[in-house]
Amino acid sequence: MGEPANGGEVMTIGYQHATLPEVVARLKDAGVTLLVDVRAVAASRRVGFAKRALAAGLEEAGIGYLHLRALGTPKPGREAARKGRIDEMREIYETQLATPEAIDAMAALEEAVTGSRAALLCFEAQAWECHRRVLTERLEARLGLTVRDL
Repeated sequence: MGEPANGGEVMTIGYQHATLPEVVARLKDAGVTLLVDVRAVAASRRVGFAKRALAAGLEEAGIGYLHLRALGTPKPGREAARKGRIDEMREIYETQLATPEAIDAMAALEEAVTGSRAALLCFEAQAWECHRRVLTERLEARLGLTVRDL
């Protein structure tokens, strides 16, 4: 892998308290060129955040979209996170990351963040409450990237 296009940085963003225009503005302000959706279920009751609508809104803004479903949190992990049991969510998620599909998706994520200014997207506003923190910890360890939560 070559030098990260983002100067050694990966970003994360949660849309829990935001509208699509607010998320797009934050991404553009940060110079993000690729949004990596790391939700297991890329559907949302929030306007603009279902997979097709999100991809279309990002495309209009000149931001690429990549959905890596296998890097999403399984339902028991999402339930644990909703109940504030973050350690339990992390434990469940670590098991998910050991699956062949997640291993392949992690390789795709590493390639994506190396080739662009990327941000990882999930629902939770606070990254420390979300599985995207586990992903960024791995990216820090494997690629030496620093993390910025938008």
